[in-house]
Amino acid sequence: MSTKQDKIIVGSEEWCYLPQLGIPAVKARVDSGARTSSLHAFNIRPFSRGGQRWVSFEVHPLQKNRRTIIRCEAEVIDRRVVKSSSGIGEKRYVVRTELQLNGQSWSVEITLSNRDSMGYRMLLGRQAMNTRILVDPASSFLCGALDKARIETLYRDHTRESSGLKIGLLASNPELPSNQRILEAGEERGHRIRFYDIRQCYIKLDAEQPEIHYRGGQLLNKLDAVIPRIRPDLTYYGCAVVRQFENLGIFSLNSANAISHSRDKLFCLQHFLTQGIPIPTTGLADSPLETEELIEMVNGAPLLVKLLEGPERRGVVLAESRNAGESLITAFRSLQANLLVQEFIKEADGKSLRLLVVDNKVVCAVERQAAPGQFRSNKTIGGAISATRISAEERKLAIKAVKSLDLKVAGVDMLRSRRGPLLIEVTSSPALDDLESVVGKDLAGNLISTVEKKLGWKRKLASPVST
Repeated sequence: MSTKQDKIIVGSEEWCYLPQLGIPAVKARVDSGARTSSLHAFNIRPFSRGGQRWVSFEVHPLQKNRRTIIRCEAEVIDRRVVKSSSGIGEKRYVVRTELQLNGQSWSVEITLSNRDSMGYRMLLGRQAMNTRILVDPASSFLCGALDKARIETLYRDHTRESSGLKIGLLASNPELPSNQRILEAGEERGHRIRFYDIRQCYIKLDAEQPEIHYRGGQLLNKLDAVIPRIRPDLTYYGCAVVRQFENLGIFSLNSANAISHSRDKLFCLQHFLTQGIPIPTTGLADSPLETEELIEMVNGAPLLVKLLEGPERRGVVLAESRNAGESLITAFRSLQANLLVQEFIKEADGKSLRLLVVDNKVVCAVERQAAPGQFRSNKTIGGAISATRISAEERKLAIKAVKSLDLKVAGVDMLRSRRGPLLIEVTSSPALDDLESVVGKDLAGNLISTVEKKLGWKRKLASPVST
């Protein structure tokens, strides 16, 4: 039986070694609160060997580095449901492998899960530490640190140059977390993905030699695909640029027409009704003489006043009384603003659903809870977001709405009412980072996979590391 003196003392993070998997070093988060250890893995593929269940998978062993890839194979000892830190259960493959730490080695169980949204590529749980390890949470790398030169030496043969598709990310801010995640996901899969500021793109309309350029004269005609994420105030110009790419035969994840239609809030509401998709009762009028009847149309106060040109989740005001509604409508009209009024779904209790639809599939769903005193959640005014389960009807409505607008990627907002789910809005440039952090999925990778599928591109897997 191990004594206290025999045990390894570790900090909150340590470099671990997994020789049987061919992983020379991986930085692990030491977490005694987690029962099972976990390793970042993607392209997980089960197969049979000698009548036994095996699994092949790929690993990015280094943080913030998706060009370094190791392919592994291991025998499956179990497949069990494991709850993530967000509380969502996920069925994971479990393998057993050798762990080396501080000159000692022993066999541990490790679950395989995509940890792209996590900071560490490995989590060391208490099951692997039992009887062997003591934790000093205030320290780090008590078993030895690795400098950059050593890491580069260890992984020199596992770092590859990008050789896949040429993809352009069309947006305005390269520092936005969602844009960063898309760039990372493209690099992870071996593509040459670049950020292009939509405002710095310019086009040449010519029957003989149509072109599209980027600042400094760079020609973009040879791209294989573009992923547009256009700000609402740049919709007109952004769609013109995207349309030029499409005219050149370059695939766009969301088409210019689909983006343009999704940005017209009134068109979308009218369109959804023709498709049999339920929405909250909504009213629109131009004459100030009809304000009172307009409010009555949506069942009176409280009611929502929405600017038609407002960006996603902005330009929406709750009028709690009839007088407040009349004052808001009058004020907005005096500014020559186009607006609509909409019934307030009280039973939603400040909650709304956001579903992410990619290639006609709901890939994640979260519930947003408004902050106390607010009627809806918003990044700027607070609120909570959590993963949630959705009904078959909610899933069907989201897919139907996105498909009817011909979008390949979209965020769908809806409310739960006494009448069932009501669709609020569809956005063609949904944020990904906050969703990924909640559901623990590689959502940016879904976008890249859709581009690959539409272009018929398949990446060759690396050979597994021999041990």
